[in-house]
Amino acid sequence: MTEVSNRIVTIPNALSLLRLLLIPVFLGALIAAEYIWALVILVVSSVTDLVDGVVARRFDQITRLGQLLDPAADRLYILATLIGLAWQQFIPWWLVAVIIARDVMLIILGVVLANHGYGPLYVHHLGKMATFALLFALPVLILGGAFAALEPVATVLGWSAALWGAFLYWWAGILYLRETIRVVRISPGSGPSASDSLNA
Repeated sequence: MTEVSNRIVTIPNALSLLRLLLIPVFLGALIAAEYIWALVILVVSSVTDLVDGVVARRFDQITRLGQLLDPAADRLYILATLIGLAWQQFIPWWLVAVIIARDVMLIILGVVLANHGYGPLYVHHLGKMATFALLFALPVLILGGAFAALEPVATVLGWSAALWGAFLYWWAGILYLRETIRVVRISPGSGPSASDSLNA
């Protein structure tokens, strides 16, 4: 099993921090309709995301901070893209609300778990699929805004992936809710440990 350290200053963590610092720049580019610049920032972010994962595994630099920063950056990029695209009327605000509501639910579930002595839930494969679908769909919609010739195809592909991603996002969210209900019913004194319960 790969050891997870408590180190803070590592190359992967620095790259994750860079991704986070680029988020307001990315959102500003979207709101200003600078779609090409937004795509460039998104590509840079995606490359750094790939590199930090490779470096973390290859050089044993997997850290607890990195495990928090990396998914946080993914979520914030999705949120920033949703807000920017809704601002430019590429997508309706209800889609933004649907996706944000699911993340709010997960935050609440995290608080409930912490109050019962449990750590975060394991990441379900449906959640990973949903995130991948959204991270594919939203840049495709930006691509359609940047290049008019690609807009018809980009709109169809982007909307198909976005709706599928939103569906999977909530499906995974319901599974997280069900798992939270299951584990909080287990008495910490008599039941299995939190890690056993959450990874069952």
